[in-house]
Amino acid sequence: MCPGAALRTLGNLTLPGTVLAQDYPTRPVKIIVPFGAGGPADVYSRVLAQHLSDALKEPFVVEDRPGAGSLIGTDAVAKSPPDGYTLLAMSNTHTTNESLIPNKPFQLMRDFVPVAGINYSDLVMVIHPSVPAKDLKEFIAYAKSKPGELNYASSGAGTPYHMAAELFKAMSGTNLVHVPHKASGEMRNSVIGGHVQMAFDAITTMAPNVKAGQVRALGTSAAKRSSVLPEAPTIAEAGVPGYESTIWLGIMAPTGTPKAIVDKLNAEINKVITRPDVKEAWDQQGAVPLVMTPGEFETYLRADIEKWAKVVKSAGLRAE
Repeated sequence: MCPGAALRTLGNLTLPGTVLAQDYPTRPVKIIVPFGAGGPADVYSRVLAQHLSDALKEPFVVEDRPGAGSLIGTDAVAKSPPDGYTLLAMSNTHTTNESLIPNKPFQLMRDFVPVAGINYSDLVMVIHPSVPAKDLKEFIAYAKSKPGELNYASSGAGTPYHMAAELFKAMSGTNLVHVPHKASGEMRNSVIGGHVQMAFDAITTMAPNVKAGQVRALGTSAAKRSSVLPEAPTIAEAGVPGYESTIWLGIMAPTGTPKAIVDKLNAEINKVITRPDVKEAWDQQGAVPLVMTPGEFETYLRADIEKWAKVVKSAGLRAE
């Protein structure tokens, strides 16, 4: 076969996928959020869906399907046709669950393909005002004086809130009891209502409650102070040197989704998260766009899986 014929043959092989991507989407696209309403994944998926709907001229519809620490909604996407019409909004809950819950009905890097990052943000450690501690060092001392008596809330095993608290426990030498909830909204209400003493939450959603005096911020989780709560020290500077943890979000699709569609979605999502108006709004909330190619996102995911596997092993964690 001459070189020209070989190129024509290769072109014919790739043409269907290219044409498919050019036409995509031709009907509504579903973004399944395996977490509760009102949390970061839900909030930012809706921002993404609105702009993708405008850009691609078909509805992108967000469906919250929480339960079992994200497993229910995630498994539903894993079993969906790999045609680009069912997407997964995911977070570091998923990379943690790879080691925390090994016997899942799916495996993240086997049953899904990385599409794009969305954003990342700091967490904030908050306590109910009834806790007699004005800063982090006082809280650590108080917790050590009552081992096993103080509770912390999370939205489920393996979520960034759970892992941030477990990392804090390990690094601070405190014994706090985990109280998992079905969704981040329930977790938030528990600490605001004083049903539990402490929680880690995304700064993007908890900052208004801190400013309203409903909870007391003891520290933020990144390496430097947050512009959203600049008066709150980092946990590292407030009493736990070296502490760092964040929450991040991304989009994946079922394995087998045509590469051309994945690439098109990646390009469109990156356009959305780098829009000046979106970046400005997110900056005010403490969220930073996570701009990556599908390949870069895959590398990011594999590194995060490895990172949390070490934490899970060293802390002896297991799903509850």
